Amino acid sequence: MLNLDNFKEIADNYQVFFFDAFGVLKNAHGLIPNIVDTFSYIRQQQKQFYILTNDASRSPQQLAESYWRLGLHDVTADSIISSGMLAREYLQLKVKQGTAVYLGTEDSAHYIETADLRTLSISDVDLDNTADINALVLLDDEGFDWNNDLNKAVNLLRRRTIPVIVANTDNTYPTSKTQLAIAIGGVADMLENIVGKQFIRFGKPDAQLFMFAYERVVAQNPAIGKKDIVMVGDTLRTDISGGNKFGLDTVLVLTGNIPAEDAEIRIRSTGIIPTYVCESAVISV
Repeated sequence: MLNLDNFKEIADNYQVFFFDAFGVLKNAHGLIPNIVDTFSYIRQQQKQFYILTNDASRSPQQLAESYWRLGLHDVTADSIISSGMLAREYLQLKVKQGTAVYLGTEDSAHYIETADLRTLSISDVDLDNTADINALVLLDDEGFDWNNDLNKAVNLLRRRTIPVIVANTDNTYPTSKTQLAIAIGGVADMLENIVGKQFIRFGKPDAQLFMFAYERVVAQNPAIGKKDIVMVGDTLRTDISGGNKFGLDTVLVLTGNIPAEDAEIRIRSTGIIPTYVCESAVISV
């Protein structure tokens, strides 16, 4: 039986927390019970936190507002670091004009809107008029017709040699303790296999998201090093693997993707070893 660590004892040893969102702070039913107490403790101890999420479905402001509505008022837009931010940075550097077509909701298109780049939903694409399309961005698993629009994306990529940016690497996400839904990363894998082209992916476990967050931390406090930061996540292959590779200590919590009874065998079978394993990220105050 796996020995579980006490999250408060762990928290006392670090100055900065990188939290995953879904499965750590909230689930399909709302906030993880009593997770608000954790943020009260962090605030009282004058420690820092950021939410590192592969969720590119909404802007940081909209994501923050979703936490406020649930009763978690310590989260601000500035504390959210989304893989969508990296997709935007890539477009600003590499695709400076023309049209970027996206799969996702109108809210998710926030991440690819730049001064010189037109955005267009895949559903509005005319396959007979694609000369101005210079990128395809996969943002969210909602906001498009899975039959017509995925077929349209395949045919667009057959006609145009353009970069495809995937702003969420997650293949699935839990909708309950027993149910999963296909995330946009899973859609990307399917499309990539069909068209035989390599896509550009942003999000955990890639180091760029961790570097983006780390640079923000150091800009505020140059004395902070990686030894002062802990990554808290519920998924071995994204949160824990990414944190480990970036050189951070990691906490696997059992409130999301991995049930307590499966944790030990999952760790053994993947070889992805968290520094700590906790029942949850809750600190009771």
